[in-house]
Amino acid sequence: MKRFLKKKLIIYLVTIVFAVTLNWLIPRLMPGDPISILLSRLGGPGTDQAQIESFFRRSFQLDRPWYEQYLNYWKSLLTGDLGVSIYLYPKPVAAVIGDAIPYDLLLMFPAILGSWFIGNRVGALAAHSRKTDSRVMPLLYALSAAPYFWLAVLLAWFFGILLGITPVQGASSIFILPSLTPAYILDFLHHWLLPFLSLFIVMAGQWAVGMRNLVLYERGSDYSRYLKSLGASSKLIRRYTYRNALLPQVSGLSIRLGQFLAGVVATEIVFSYPGLGYLLYRAILNQDYFLIQGCFLFIVLFMVTANLVVDLIYMLLDPRVRMSLTGEEA
Repeated sequence: MKRFLKKKLIIYLVTIVFAVTLNWLIPRLMPGDPISILLSRLGGPGTDQAQIESFFRRSFQLDRPWYEQYLNYWKSLLTGDLGVSIYLYPKPVAAVIGDAIPYDLLLMFPAILGSWFIGNRVGALAAHSRKTDSRVMPLLYALSAAPYFWLAVLLAWFFGILLGITPVQGASSIFILPSLTPAYILDFLHHWLLPFLSLFIVMAGQWAVGMRNLVLYERGSDYSRYLKSLGASSKLIRRYTYRNALLPQVSGLSIRLGQFLAGVVATEIVFSYPGLGYLLYRAILNQDYFLIQGCFLFIVLFMVTANLVVDLIYMLLDPRVRMSLTGEEA
């Protein structure tokens, strides 16, 4: 067990170091100059552009050699300093990201967990019921292959523009201040519904398709046929096949997590939903090095943490993994 955790932590630590290095490098390889974009917003008649540009380059340490910028980046990172946003100057990057993360959590966790549970149930039901299989699965096959942004645009056009029953931009109305009042909560849910459905529908379709195929495989396995020959009830056989088919779906969470996060980013951009995905999009448009680095860092940390949690859950659920770890320690 300890050896397993140590190995995983080393792998994830190396992953974080590599990702953070890319996180620092990629924005600096982008064409353009973020300071020029900032000056175009702040500059005015009678201002000394050269003096202001020199001030900002020193402030953001962009006048230093690349290796010194890289080392300073690590020093700041280890002390929890993500820098100041160029695009939203002088607001700290940590404060900007802190405002966006709650919106991400409220969108991602219900979509990921809800689609996993419901999709697996529907897929298992389709594997045992020809009627459900013939009526529901063709639609789920189509939805599971749909790109997230395509479904988001389709839902926004149909429900928001054509029918006009849901908003298609933002997370709340501009005339309602964020609070825990019923008026704000209902308004937030009204804006949240379409981004949630855009993620939930595609994810649920993917889980349902995978679960159906896994249950069909388990139904044709030796132990399933053996239980049937012993006269075991169909309910008992279904329970065993569902549990065994569920294990690959748990490990599938870590495999598909990157795809889900890409879908979250695309969906937030379509609906201008103020999460990390939309924030990253605005940071890229404005070449805000520090905001790009901060958003990417939190995405990487979420990915690594979620994968570690899924690995631990899978280890606890699968007795074969526990036995192999026990044998290694012995």
